[in-house]
Amino acid sequence: MAIKEAEALAVAGCLFHGFSDASRLAIVRHLALGEHRVVELTEHLGLAQSTVSKHLACLRDCGLVDSRPQGRASLFRLTHPEATMELLSAAERLLSLTGDAVALCPVYGLPKENAGTPGQRIPKTGASGRRTAETGASGRRMAEVGADE
Repeated sequence: MAIKEAEALAVAGCLFHGFSDASRLAIVRHLALGEHRVVELTEHLGLAQSTVSKHLACLRDCGLVDSRPQGRASLFRLTHPEATMELLSAAERLLSLTGDAVALCPVYGLPKENAGTPGQRIPKTGASGRRTAETGASGRRMAEVGADE
């Protein structure tokens, strides 16, 4: 792999890190509707002001949002709303194609306590003592998941 390709992949990894938190994704989705102040985002999301500000700082550092002053507050907006929404739409399509696999991933999937949320299958314990997932939305069987996670 060429050094430039490795650098490009590292930068792409940084971009996806900006989207790697559910709260940041929720903020991005709200900003897709238009400009918002921090206080409005905290009301919409039910998060603390400091938490929203921290996530906005991350998104700003990644170049995904910017702000403009309005009185004593700042209005935040997506820097590239069309491209951002295209990326999120592609991600939603990919998630629909993979079924439950992402949620059941033993490394990056949802914690066990979230396994029963709507639209997801609850893993079952097989005869081997290992949990096996039911057939996902994609119609294929998920891989076995270790019981000691």
